[in-house]
Amino acid sequence: MRQKLLEILEKDSRLSVEDLATMLGVQKEDVQREIETLEAEQIICGYHTLINWDQTDKESVTALIEVKVTPQRGEGFDKIAHRIYNFSEVKAVYLMSGGFDLTVIVEGKTMKEVALFVAHKLAPLDTVLSTATHFVLKKYKEYGIIFEKGQKDERMIVCP
Repeated sequence: MRQKLLEILEKDSRLSVEDLATMLGVQKEDVQREIETLEAEQIICGYHTLINWDQTDKESVTALIEVKVTPQRGEGFDKIAHRIYNFSEVKAVYLMSGGFDLTVIVEGKTMKEVALFVAHKLAPLDTVLSTATHFVLKKYKEYGIIFEKGQKDERMIVCP
């Protein structure tokens, strides 16, 4: 039940306990207890609403920043990741494999604001070796949700 419950909640966290119980074929008390356990174990870390901000009046810019760092002795990448994710501008931090160490997702009101964050807060950190900033120009799909409904599939059909 746990895995299926998590999959359902990940797609729609607004479902009632009663609806979840019906979908899972169990008692609502069992579902409520399992949700409380999942929250206590920090498997469920929060509930979010995905908003297409491009459809609103809010002006904002999202950037993905590649960061190369020197890992700390005995701390690895955790200490620098902790320093970075505590900045209010930072929305996410991921440890990566490949040509750089961390991906930092940043939101700001303008490109200049994001650039100043990188120049004045991120790049000067003593363990940061380099950064490369990539600005998101348009979001097509996020967390499995397509933002432009009604778009027809324009891919070429390939037949053997």
